[in-house]
This record gives sequence, structure tokens and C-alpha cells, in this order.
Amino acid sequence: MDLRLLAGPPAAAGPESWPDHRARLGGRPDGPSARGTIPSLEASGLLGRGGAGFPVGRKWRSVAERAAEAGARPVVLVNGAEGEPLSSKDRTLLRLRPHLVLDGALIAADAVGADRIELYIGSEHRDARLALRRAITERSDIRLPLRIVDAPATYVAGEESAAVHFVNEGDARPTTTPPRPFERGIGGRPTLVQNVESLAAAALVSRRGPGWYRETGRGATPGTALITVTGAANDGIHEIEIGTPIAELAGAAGAGASPDDRQAVLLGGYFGGWVSADRAWRLPLDPVALRDAGTAFGCGVVAFLGNGICGVRTTARILDWMAGQSAAQCGPCVFGLRAIADATARVAAGRPERDDVARLERWAEQIAGRGACRHPDGAVGQLLSSLQVFNAEWKLHQRHRQCSFGHSGGLDADGRRVA
Repeated sequence: MDLRLLAGPPAAAGPESWPDHRARLGGRPDGPSARGTIPSLEASGLLGRGGAGFPVGRKWRSVAERAAEAGARPVVLVNGAEGEPLSSKDRTLLRLRPHLVLDGALIAADAVGADRIELYIGSEHRDARLALRRAITERSDIRLPLRIVDAPATYVAGEESAAVHFVNEGDARPTTTPPRPFERGIGGRPTLVQNVESLAAAALVSRRGPGWYRETGRGATPGTALITVTGAANDGIHEIEIGTPIAELAGAAGAGASPDDRQAVLLGGYFGGWVSADRAWRLPLDPVALRDAGTAFGCGVVAFLGNGICGVRTTARILDWMAGQSAAQCGPCVFGLRAIADATARVAAGRPERDDVARLERWAEQIAGRGACRHPDGAVGQLLSSLQVFNAEWKLHQRHRQCSFGHSGGLDADGRRVA
């Protein structure tokens, strides 16, 4: 059996059918056999693929134990909101391997004792939802309530408490914690919120065991991961062994043979941060290694910034978009991010006010950790990494009102290159 998540029929063939899925992978563990999945996941070292990188087995055990303490049946929420503009891995996985994701959800439900599954899928991901609906009608092994919920097309809607809040109240804004969803989530019951890629990986681990899973991977973290590449000749989804050097991915994706071919790399998407190309080329794509290096794997976005694109202007576009995605429930998000976005836009346009860059540094430090949710933290992290990596360009924009790249563009809110 191929370990890779996207093994099987070619992408051009569309969604893998139920008979083909079963012929390729066999039946899924269910009932008592599924309940043994939690120790297997813990031993495998599988980390969540939603951005936080939390150990999957530990998360499942926390929900199961909380449900036992509370005497309540938990709920499984499959998180496929994918509001990150540069990421398309989750919708691709749902579109091509819907049965693998459903396997993971059903195994999770049996493992934690859930009696209900909510499939929370981005409302704009039409092909993914169609593939999932078709897959549900094909199956004969679904014995509990399962429904698709259209997640709003907002950035914060994918945060786990926001997803639970939407299912409960129709409001996709993060809630103040505690309690966390694993303690009290949908309908007040313990809720397992798990990203679709995490569930698909869990479905593979449950079939072959932790030793088999740990055979793949080049560093501290085992397994494979789906990476969304932008800014290269071969943009799109690449499945890599975790620990693959960024230099190797750059070569495979057509982003250049050396760091001289690119200026910088954005890791983890809009909620991530910039790394200079010289430094990025030496880094492995491993959540643990990247964390130790002061950056993040996040949701698996690797965006290459070309040598002819202004990093300041690119950052300004990202921050304007993130300010517009405010959850609108605290001052740092509503007022702080808008002030930062406006100041960044002035600097990028060559019309800075006096000390705008110094003001941005001060505001970023003041906002960090003070929001009602982590959205402001992501925005200021993006800003601070840009100020460091593109330091010379920020100074040029501030002091001389000039741009090294003329009116070159960067990436718009959808990750497209802008002229």
C-alpha cells in the first residue's frame, strides 16, 4: 500500500470511487478495532495538518476522556473550511480522495465514541462539496448522522472555536476560551475538531500501524504532507516527505535551482512569515525543525517571491486583506489591524508619514497577544517577519519614498501574481 495521501488514480480521473477506494485500501477499522486507533496514532507521531501541528492521537484521547468524564457522546467536526488564500490542499484532497477523508471521520467517531459527524466545508469549494456528497451516497457503512455544513468564506471561520460557534449559533467568529471545543463544543458536548488532511492521514495509519507510518519522513516528524506551492513554474499541490529541504521542493516545482533565483519565501501562508531565500533554501519542511528555526510549517503553504517583486508592496496587500478579515470583536483586531494596514499601504505607495515604520514596529509589539482570538497575532507576525526580511526595502520606502522595483506587484488576496 502506498503511504501517500494522493496515491491512486491520476487527478485527471476525478474523485476516486467507493469500489476503487476499497479495492486499493481495503475496509476501514470500525467498532472495537477503531477504538484501538488512538494508541496507534499516538505512537505514529502524526501531527495535525490544520496549522497548529498538535499531535492527533493526543487530541483524540482528550476528547474521548472528556466525554467519559462528562457522560456525554462527543461530536466529530471535520474542518475543511480552508480560508487561507494561498492554500488549496484540503479542497484538493476532498475533491480527489473523499472516501479517505470519510474513512478518517468515521474511524475518529468510533474511536472517541461520537454519535454525530459535521462536515464543515468552505462554501466556495464547490467541487470538493460535490465530491463529498457523491461519496456519501456511494457508501453503505455510514451508520450515524452525518451532514455537510457550508463554512463561510472568511479567514477566521476555520479556527476551531469559530467552526463550533457557527454550527451552534450560525456565527463563524472565534469564541473566548476556555472551555475549548474538546471540553464543550457542539451542543455543549465534547467535540473533536480535526482538519481533513489529518483525518485522511489517520485513516492510513489505522490500516497499517505506527511503525509503517514512521518509515517515511526525513527528520523529527514522520510521514508525508500536502504542500501548496505558489510563485513557481509548477504551482499547485505537491506531496512531500516531511523533512524535504525547501531547496529540493523549489527544484521540483520550478522555483529555481539556487536561492539566487528567488528573493524570499513565505512559509505557512498569511498566518505565517517571510524567510530570506538564502536561509529558506537550507531549511527542511518539518514542523519541529521550522519551529526551532523561528518560523512555522503552518498549513503547508510555500510561496516563492521572485526577484522582481517588492516585498513591502506584497506585505501591504496581505495586511490589507487580513484587516478586512477581522472578527470584529476586539479593539486590537478592529482598530489595530486597520491602522497597521493603512500605515503599511502608505509606506508601500511611497507616501509614508514621518516614522511610519517605527510606528508599525511599536504597534505590532503592542497588539501581539492582546486579541480576543489569534487573528491579530498572525497579522503582526506577518508584518514583523517582513520588516526583518525586507528591511532595506522598508527603509528605502520610508526614508526616500522610493521602491527598488518601480511599480511591481506582489500577490493579491487570492495568491495570484499582480502586475
